[in-house]
Amino acid sequence: MKIRLIMLGRTRRGEIRALLDDYLARIRHYAEIEVTEVREATDSAVRKLKLEPSATIVLLDATGKQFSSAEFARWLNDLRDRGARELVFLCGDATGFPESLWRSAKQKLSLSKLTMPHEFARVVLAEQIYRAFAILAGHPYPK
Repeated sequence: MKIRLIMLGRTRRGEIRALLDDYLARIRHYAEIEVTEVREATDSAVRKLKLEPSATIVLLDATGKQFSSAEFARWLNDLRDRGARELVFLCGDATGFPESLWRSAKQKLSLSKLTMPHEFARVVLAEQIYRAFAILAGHPYPK
C-alpha cells in the first residue's frame, strides 16, 4: 500500500521538519510513503495532484473520527487487507481546505480534540502512522 501525505503549505520550522523526516524514514521500513507540499491551496493546484478515484482519501479535520492508536492500527490493517492500493491523507494549512478537497475526501480523521498548529499536526500524523505499523509488526516501540 502506498501512503501519500498531501500538505497544504510548507513545513517551515527546521525542528519540525527534522521530526517529520525522521518519522517518514521510519515509515519507509513498512510502506512506500510520498509527501507533497502544495504551496497554494487553490483548485488549480489541487487538480495537479491527480488523486486516483480508487484511493482512500482521508481529510484531517477537527470534526472527523477519532481513534486510539490501537484502533488506528486496526483501521490501517483493514485497509491493507482489503487491498487498498493508495491511502491519501490531506493535511490542511491554517486556512483549511479548498471545497474541491472537501468533496474528494471519503473520510475525515481528527488527531485530537485539542487545537494544534498545522505543522505540528503533520508530525503527529506521521508518528501515528509509524506507531500503527510498529503495533502491527509487534515492535516494542508503542509500549
